[in-house]
Amino acid sequence: DYQAWQRRLEWQPVQFLINDLAGYLENARAALGQFINAVPGDIAYIPNATFGLNVVARSLDLGPGDAVLTTNHEYGACDNIWRFLSQKRGFQTVSQPIPLPVTSADTIVEQFWQAVTPQTKVIFVSHITSSTALTLPVEMLCKRARAAGILTIVDGSHALGQIPLDMTALDADFYFSNAHKWLCAPKGSAFLYARHDKQPLIEPLVVGWGWGANRTLTFGSDYLDYMQWLGTNDLSAYLSVPSAIQFQQDHEWTAVRQRCHQLLQQAQQRLCEITGLASIYPDEAGFYHQMASIPLPQIDDLLALKHSLLADYRIEVPLVTWNGRHFIRISVQAYNNQADIDHLINALQELLSVHTKTG
Repeated sequence: DYQAWQRRLEWQPVQFLINDLAGYLENARAALGQFINAVPGDIAYIPNATFGLNVVARSLDLGPGDAVLTTNHEYGACDNIWRFLSQKRGFQTVSQPIPLPVTSADTIVEQFWQAVTPQTKVIFVSHITSSTALTLPVEMLCKRARAAGILTIVDGSHALGQIPLDMTALDADFYFSNAHKWLCAPKGSAFLYARHDKQPLIEPLVVGWGWGANRTLTFGSDYLDYMQWLGTNDLSAYLSVPSAIQFQQDHEWTAVRQRCHQLLQQAQQRLCEITGLASIYPDEAGFYHQMASIPLPQIDDLLALKHSLLADYRIEVPLVTWNGRHFIRISVQAYNNQADIDHLINALQELLSVHTKTG
């Protein structure tokens, strides 16, 4: 489908971009909106999640005396965005520790809320964290933040396709996610959701024909005009998202996710038995899904271990240092099976005896 869209674009670019694209994007937003329970006009397609946070963070009027509250589990590129803007504009970025192992959603919310002050204007959290693969109670956090008059921005980079999403129930002010990860859409496909009443806050990250009184084309609102026309570009990845959604629906993806989760549970249990280290997640369901970060003993050279896994066992897997501890972040997708888990565990059993620090 992706290549079919590219061929259609290249067959007659002017017709495609000037006359047909608005309708194509409207259909693509409608399919995504139905999948995540969002009004299509509140969704804009974007190239990636990093782009999404740049749009929102740069649009907000933050300055001296203001604070943005995050956790110490956030993705490094997103941390960099807040650091860069705080240095330019003078607001404060506060990273509130959420210690591991976690015990409950209520505890996470209370630990996080201890850092809220009258200066807190924005809360930024991940739905599923990148380094620790922890599903945070974002719906609870958004509800409490709304009652306190604090804007919420949620990084859902690993959520779309891995867990069911409901933008209406979640009720974040802004939410962005990649479609190229767990939804398996083409690279360069992501979305930014903005609550209708918060869309006037958004400014164009790229100013072009979608801004100003004399617009050459419109998608129906300032928000969509600012976001959907970034200059001449190949938007085939966006238009392929409905096919990715349909693929999951055609293949009973709820059952696929459950099978993947069961394999991941098994992998975690077996690895924890080898290392003697406890899981960072409580027994209660819902804190991890198809991706989990599992503690490792302290490793002499994490890069050397990663190289050995790839070179000697053909295993590509992130090894993470978080808060001074080492983890392996295992992801299980539809194409993985029991043999893959066995191969990984056997490889780790052999390699950890060589790479673990002693003394």
